[in-house]
Amino acid sequence: MKKVLSGNEAFARAAYEAGVGVVSSYPGTPSTEITEHVAHYKEIYTEWATNEKVGLEVAIGASLGGKRAMSCMKHVGLNVAADPLMTLSYTGVNAGLVVVVADDPNMYSSQNEQDSRHYARFGKVPMMEPADSAEVKEFTKQAFELSEEYCTPVLLRSCTRISHTQTVVDLNDRVEAPDFAPENNIPKWVMIPANARKRHKVVENRLEMLTELCEGDKYNKIEMNDKNIGIVCAGVTYNYVKEAMPEASVLKLDFAWPLPMKKIASFAAQVEKLYVVEELDKFFETEIKAAGIKVEELDRDVCGELSVDAVRELFGLEPVQADVDTTLPFRPPNMCPGCSHRGIFYAINRLKLFVTGDIGCYTLGLLPPLKAINSTVCMGASIGMAHGLDKAAEGMSQKSVAVIGDSTFLHTGINSLVNTVYNQGNSTVVILDNTITGMTGHQQNAASGKDLHGNPAPKLDLVMLCKAIGVKESNIRVIDPFDVANAMEVLKEETSKPEPSVIITNKPCIFADRSVIQEPYFIHEDKCSGCRVCTKLGCPAIIWDAQKRVALIDENLCTGCHLCIKVCKFGAIEQRSK
Repeated sequence: MKKVLSGNEAFARAAYEAGVGVVSSYPGTPSTEITEHVAHYKEIYTEWATNEKVGLEVAIGASLGGKRAMSCMKHVGLNVAADPLMTLSYTGVNAGLVVVVADDPNMYSSQNEQDSRHYARFGKVPMMEPADSAEVKEFTKQAFELSEEYCTPVLLRSCTRISHTQTVVDLNDRVEAPDFAPENNIPKWVMIPANARKRHKVVENRLEMLTELCEGDKYNKIEMNDKNIGIVCAGVTYNYVKEAMPEASVLKLDFAWPLPMKKIASFAAQVEKLYVVEELDKFFETEIKAAGIKVEELDRDVCGELSVDAVRELFGLEPVQADVDTTLPFRPPNMCPGCSHRGIFYAINRLKLFVTGDIGCYTLGLLPPLKAINSTVCMGASIGMAHGLDKAAEGMSQKSVAVIGDSTFLHTGINSLVNTVYNQGNSTVVILDNTITGMTGHQQNAASGKDLHGNPAPKLDLVMLCKAIGVKESNIRVIDPFDVANAMEVLKEETSKPEPSVIITNKPCIFADRSVIQEPYFIHEDKCSGCRVCTKLGCPAIIWDAQKRVALIDENLCTGCHLCIKVCKFGAIEQRSK
C-alpha cells in the first residue's frame, strides 16, 4: 500500500516496520513529530525523556537489553546527547540502535545553525542522509540492520525540509526484530581505560569495514549524464540539484560518513569538472579536497539553506520563475493572546531588571514592547549565567534574574540551580510553569502530570524540588502571573534578598488547557484616554487605532485572560457577558 507521509511520519513508520521496541526522545523542532507518530504504534514503548542525553541513554539501555531502540532530537539536542554518543561508539550495541538528528538550516526555530555531519566524523560512527520520505523509511530500516551487523550506533540526518515535506511511501507490515538476549559482556560495556583502549581499535577497524561497504554498489549511486559537470551531493540537496541541473552527472551520497573516496575519485575522473553542493558546511568538499581530488570552487555562503533557485544561481543560471505571488505579509513572532508569560514579563519590564533568558516560547519576551530578556544561549543556560553575572557584579544593589520554563528547567536547569545554592549565590530564578512543553507543540513533561500518551503520571512538585536543592522555603514564591501588581511586588522582594530565591508562576498554557479561555473583552472608546498602557503588554488582540487615538480589542483573538484590565487605570475595558 502507498501513502503520502512527511519525513517525520516516515521515520516513525520505519521504526514500526523494523520491529523497534523502545523510543525515547526529547521534543525539538523539526524532529518532534517523529516520536509523536511513533506513539501511535502500540507495539513500541515510547516516552518523552527529560532531555536528549537521557533519551539516548534509555535507548542504549534498551539496546543492551535486547530491543531495537531509537532516539530522536534536533541538532542542538545532539550537543546534549554527545557525551553518551561518543562512548557508545566504543561499546557498540547489542540490538540495533539508531539516532535521528534533524538539522535546521536557516534557523526557523533554533538558536544556531550547525551541521550534524561533524558528529559522525567526530564519533567515528556511520551517518546516512535520506533525500525524501521514501528514503527516510528505507534508510531507517537499513540503519537498524547495519547497526547490528557492524555493532555500531547509526546516525540518520534529517533537516527541516525532509522532516516536514511529504512524498509517497510504500507501507509494509511490521517484521519482528532478531532476538537478542540481554548482553553481559564486561570488556565491551564497561569503559574503564583498560577496556576502552581495546575498544578504540574495534572502532577503527569498524570504520574501515564501513568504508569498504560504502565503496560497493549498494550505496552512493552514480548517475551519469552530461560529463561536462559532475556534482557530489546528498540528502535534500540532491533534490535541488536534480531539479536545478537535470542534465548534470550526479554522485548521490547515501552515507554522509564515512565517505567512499575511491568512488568519488572514479566519478571525478569521468567528468570534466567536479562540484560539491551541500548544506551547511563545506564538509564533503573539505574531505574530498584533502584526498587530493580537484573540486571546482562555488561562491557559496555556508549560512542558510539552499533551494532550487539557489543552486541555479551557483552555476550562473536564471532562477525558475514562479507563477504565483509568494510574497507573504510580515507577521512578527509574538506570544499567543492570553499567554501566561506576558504578565510576568510586563512586570520585569516595568522594574527594568536584567534578565538571562532560556529556550522556549517565552524567549519571545525579548521583543518590543515587552523587551524583558537580555540573553538567550542554550537550554538551561539562564540560571548558570545569572549566577555568573551576580558573582561578576558582587556588591551591586540589583541582582540579575533568570527566566526558564518548566520543561527547560527539568531538561538542564536543575543542575544550575544546585550550583547556585551550593556556591552561595544570590540569583533570583523565575520558573514559568505553564504545565507543558509549549514551543514544540504542547508535549507533556515530568511536571505536567501526564505521559506522552496522555495517561496520568507522577507530577513533579517544583516547590519541593527547589526546597530539596536547598532554596529556603521563605524564598520560594508561587504567583499568578496575571496579577501584575503582586508580581512586581514579589520580584522587588526576592531580588533584594542576598541569597537564592525562586518565583514560580502557576498558570497553564492557554492553548494546552483551553478550559481557562473566557469571554473576550472590549474597549469603550469614549472611556479610552489613549495612554497606550494596554498596548505595552504586546498582546496580539490589542490594536492601536492611530486615527482615532484609541486602543481596540480584536475579540476573535481575545482569550479573556483579563491581563489588560489589570493595567488600565480608566475603566475602559470590559468583558462581554455570556
